[in-house]
Amino acid sequence: MSRRSEEAPLRARVPADIERADRIAFGMSGRQLVILAVAGLLLYAAWTAVATLVHPVVFLAGAMPVAAGAFLLAVGRRDGISLDAWVLAALRHRRSPRRLVPADGPVIPAPAWVQTAAGPGDRLPLPAPLRLPAKGITVDGLIDLGSDGTTGLVAASTVAFGLRTSGEQNALVAGFARWLHSLDGPAQIVVRAQRVDLTYLADRFLAAAPGLPHSALEEAANAHVAFLDDLAARRELLHRQITVAVRSRRGAHHTAHTAAETVRALAGCEVPARLLDGPDAAVRLAASLDPAAPALTPYSTSDRGDDL
Repeated sequence: MSRRSEEAPLRARVPADIERADRIAFGMSGRQLVILAVAGLLLYAAWTAVATLVHPVVFLAGAMPVAAGAFLLAVGRRDGISLDAWVLAALRHRRSPRRLVPADGPVIPAPAWVQTAAGPGDRLPLPAPLRLPAKGITVDGLIDLGSDGTTGLVAASTVAFGLRTSGEQNALVAGFARWLHSLDGPAQIVVRAQRVDLTYLADRFLAAAPGLPHSALEEAANAHVAFLDDLAARRELLHRQITVAVRSRRGAHHTAHTAAETVRALAGCEVPARLLDGPDAAVRLAASLDPAAPALTPYSTSDRGDDL
């Protein structure tokens, strides 16, 4: 056994959150200090207003839940975001309309003679215009997010990590860590799995088998059809689609450069990857918005970089 294969598995330290706010005082960020300061000022103002009317113990008992709530709001986290941002998002979601329709402008109300049996005044509430975060897709495949910048999509495949030696695994981990350390903006890796139906392939092979130039080829095609039918009956095959999205607010050129660097970095990790152009990016986004859509066949050439 070579010395390289006896190397211990490598563990690379990477930043968990490149957008984490700077700590200013007491291990807290400026946002957290502002929340606690505002809560403290409000409690002080309330105490000065009722100091002559309320016993200090009674005021302290009433102020403790408020102070605890402010502290939890400042330091708490849920679903990977700060609790105050989570609460604001929940309030916006609660107040936002539930029915959305594609429209360029305001939705035109129905004529007055159209009567409904639900809603205030026997009128159903109008749906609101649907506003998607993506404004459009360029020819190069960059997604325009308006004030949030642009996003580039990279289609990636997988690598047989478990079949490599310890030294090879260390090289792959180190290469992946170098890519993570090189990021200066948000990045997301999306793995989408769908069931694969082999009936389409089996029917194509079966229909083409009689036209083959030799009987041995026809027998091989029929045997392959039987293999596909048996495989579909015994196994649940999955088609995995891996997409790496990188976003930048420094302009389309910087986003394209980051996406190209991602392809080169993943190639160094022996992960096949390619940039998605405009049509491919549109197809991938449409597929992500429709999870129930049928997956591509495993032999399709229109979605290179995906795995079965």
